[in-house]
Amino acid sequence: MTSGNNGASTPPEDDDPFGYLYADGQANGAQPPSGGYGYPNSVNRVRAVGQRTYGGQQQAVPQQQGAYGQPSAHYAAPETFPGNGGGPTAPQQPAYSGGSGSGSGRGRGPNTKGLLIGAIAVVAAVVIGIAVAMAGGDDKKGDDPGNEAGSTPTQSESAEPTPTGSDSAEDEVKLPEIDAKAMRLEGGAGTASAVKGAKASGGVYVDGFNKVGASLTWTANGIPESGKYTLYVGYSVPGKDGTATLTVNGTPATTPVGLKNWANADEGDYEKGWTKTYNYVQLNKGTNTFKVSCEEGDQCDALIDQAWLVEGWVDS
Repeated sequence: MTSGNNGASTPPEDDDPFGYLYADGQANGAQPPSGGYGYPNSVNRVRAVGQRTYGGQQQAVPQQQGAYGQPSAHYAAPETFPGNGGGPTAPQQPAYSGGSGSGSGRGRGPNTKGLLIGAIAVVAAVVIGIAVAMAGGDDKKGDDPGNEAGSTPTQSESAEPTPTGSDSAEDEVKLPEIDAKAMRLEGGAGTASAVKGAKASGGVYVDGFNKVGASLTWTANGIPESGKYTLYVGYSVPGKDGTATLTVNGTPATTPVGLKNWANADEGDYEKGWTKTYNYVQLNKGTNTFKVSCEEGDQCDALIDQAWLVEGWVDS
């Protein structure tokens, strides 16, 4: 460019861009702006960002984003563009630091495919973890006694009560027992059934036991093992306590047979006086003999209906 020639479309320096506002400007043909500056052949100087006009040619300057903290590798001074005294600059290839190129020389955006795959992997891991936790919870629930129906019974809660001791039909040994009419009676003792309430077969009981020398004897067979047993005697007293003497295998026991009025019957009321008593005995395996007698010093006013054995020394 030379002085006095600023381009073919540059308005003269003495032109008033607002001439259309005055009479002399209007006489010279000035017009209101319609995309220009308000005078004939005006130039619209609005340019798109990144564009310059040099010698009537418009050159787009690529807008590139360089690496952070570094100048753009594609910046060039205006003097280097054609028509401004510099040589032509070869178009520069935009730099791309993310992902692998496809060989076309064209830049790419962020690797959204990789991010999507990563997100899907995270979601899948969470879903798998929840499924495993739920499966583990079901297993625990099945193993946990007492959390759900069908769990293994514990000692405190059994599906079916386990028989123990004398409650077990398999373990219980049937021990001998006897009714009054099967006993050997001596010393004036006999049998009767007038008083109601006896538990022996037919309501039969031993009567006439209330005098010294009266006795009943029972020979029990089938004792399974030598050891401790409890002898029970069923009886009735007429509203007052009584006692008798016990002899086991020919040896008198140190403890008498206690015939207490446990039923709290009124005096003379044998029918309401039926109850039971027990003595601890040491027996031999096989056969053992028991004798209950009315000896000197005993209070023998009682009716006796049964006798039976229980294994061990029990207190009921």
